[in-house]
Amino acid sequence: MMQPSPCISSEAEEEISRHPCYSEEAHRFYARMHIPVAPACNIQCHYCNRKFDCVNESRPGVVSEVLTPEQAERKVKGVAAQLMQLSVVGIAGPGDPLANPEQTFDTFARVKKNVPDVSLCLSTNGLTLYRHIDEIVELGIRHVTITINAVDADVGQAIYPWVFDEGVRYEGKAAAELLISRQLMGLELLAKLGILVKVNSIMIPGVNDHHLPAVSKRVKELGAALHNVTPLIIAPGSQYEKDGRKAPRPKELHNLQELLGQGGMKVMRHCRQCRADAIGLLGQDRNRDFPLEAMEADPVINAEARALFQGELDVKIRERVQAKEARLLRENAPKIRVAVATRGGDKVNQHFGHATEFLVYDTDGAEVQLLGVRKIQAYCHGTADCNGDKAATLQEIISIVSDCRILLCSGIGDSPRASLNKAGVLPLVRKGGIQEAILESVKYSSYFENINISKG
Repeated sequence: MMQPSPCISSEAEEEISRHPCYSEEAHRFYARMHIPVAPACNIQCHYCNRKFDCVNESRPGVVSEVLTPEQAERKVKGVAAQLMQLSVVGIAGPGDPLANPEQTFDTFARVKKNVPDVSLCLSTNGLTLYRHIDEIVELGIRHVTITINAVDADVGQAIYPWVFDEGVRYEGKAAAELLISRQLMGLELLAKLGILVKVNSIMIPGVNDHHLPAVSKRVKELGAALHNVTPLIIAPGSQYEKDGRKAPRPKELHNLQELLGQGGMKVMRHCRQCRADAIGLLGQDRNRDFPLEAMEADPVINAEARALFQGELDVKIRERVQAKEARLLRENAPKIRVAVATRGGDKVNQHFGHATEFLVYDTDGAEVQLLGVRKIQAYCHGTADCNGDKAATLQEIISIVSDCRILLCSGIGDSPRASLNKAGVLPLVRKGGIQEAILESVKYSSYFENINISKG
């Protein structure tokens, strides 16, 4: 099959920057709203039971009420008028949005008409996704999440007892084969059209935990932009609860996420496994702050104020991203190790021959970090002729600082200077603050090396 282009347009990059699920930075500033207009589902998962809801229950598939498209329109308008940072409106249940296509696409059309500055987001199990590609494109839905727990039917049949499609109920391995083939087909079709696809997978110990690297590899090949692996939440009354199955430990989930990241897939790590009626920032559900009965029939949505507010959020996000990138560059930059002769006072203020210890630092040219103290025998013992076996002492000192590129001191004789240079340690005479001297010396050292290279 033809591989989708890995390139992401500038428009898509901008959308990602405001999508709290796709962007780790955006989730700190931008809010999402899930509209519960899709009650029916066309598959059964062993971990799922949508019949339960309480104030403190937070898991996918749970809602306090199901809305009609008309009610959803009223609520979205009311929230957008009050929540300036609302950037994404999605439909994720409580069943499967594409098992309720009329309600789902009617609602999206209403949102697009009334709040055109929000991104539309669809979450689905993918069983009938391929049938609705045209509607997704026509409505401008740019983000689709597909829950894919397996790409092998032998694994999938332990997760899905049945699927229901066009009046036929499929069970066991046949159900898993049908579902998986449809999921991968839908993913590939969307990716080829440039629609950003996030794949959700539930980590189920003893069922698919060892299989998820294969899932990640396959969905990456088909063009998924992001893989979100979340821990199993066992719903009350579900088959997995009856089986006594356990959720993964946090460390197990972390190790799996690290493994998937090494495979080149971008891995989402900030998911909160939101309810299907969640409103607000990730990790914050303000649905109860926006009851339907309190929403005005036709509230004023100040598009200019929303744009100004979100523009300020964009600036904050860019600043955070730039600071993070600068920090990563420093962390990945090659380090230069420097030995310093000092009598204290945070200064380079001791002659090489009198030093009985060196402070050793690492620097990337921007920051300086102390590594420790290395004790030595003084090269000179304070007498007029510096008695002692100076050659042996010098060789011992050189062996102790041999991993350092630079040695700073307030003075040094010609003989030890030559020996240090020969061993690859550059002795420099400096005075003053240690940090300032190190940063200045690193620049000098780089210049010195460049001159030698150009001459060579």
